[in-house]
Amino acid sequence: MAVRLEHIGKRYDGGAEVLRDVSATLDPGGFYFLTGTGGSGKTTLLDIICLAQRPNGGALRLFDTDIAGLDRRGRAMLRRRIGMVLQDFRLFEDLSVTDNVALPLRIAGTPEPEIREHVTAMLGWLDLERNAASLPPALSGIEKQRVAIARAIVGRPDLRLADEPAGHVDHEAASFLVRVFERVNALGTTVLIATRDTEFADRFEHPRLHLSEGMLQTADPGAQ
Repeated sequence: MAVRLEHIGKRYDGGAEVLRDVSATLDPGGFYFLTGTGGSGKTTLLDIICLAQRPNGGALRLFDTDIAGLDRRGRAMLRRRIGMVLQDFRLFEDLSVTDNVALPLRIAGTPEPEIREHVTAMLGWLDLERNAASLPPALSGIEKQRVAIARAIVGRPDLRLADEPAGHVDHEAASFLVRVFERVNALGTTVLIATRDTEFADRFEHPRLHLSEGMLQTADPGAQ
């Protein structure tokens, strides 16, 4: 499996549970939507899957590996197999579009000629060539979103997560971004997109998981 969540629970500083007994399996090469209202736990669940947070209870397996016994280096190695697009993009404002997209490859130690090749291809794929030398503050919302997606997929990770891709753009622009993920998914990558916009998710025929008050429900018969 790509992801297996087993009875995951999460609580912050002794407060109410954000996630309660969450169990689900994401198959390799699957494409899923994760829906739920604001505060339902979607972002927390994505953070747990990408190893940015630890659950208070339950077990997480990524790519058939139980993360419980991994040291820092082992977790870092798994994290490199995950691409994440966040709500606020988190672009480095003092780096050009090219350097923002190249960052994961440089961290991984990829040779510069390969970096140039992959980054150029990503910028062309997402219609960002004219913005290659631009800094993020000069970009529109959809351009920033495309840069964030390019950075998330340039290293060809095995799992791609996106948090509220429709949150800062209109449905037409968000649909374009989903189509990009569908093209990546067609190459065998597992995709999970979180959104509070159920009408937006309804536009695509992908299995859906639904969070309500921290509990996971299957909202689509095709979901596991």
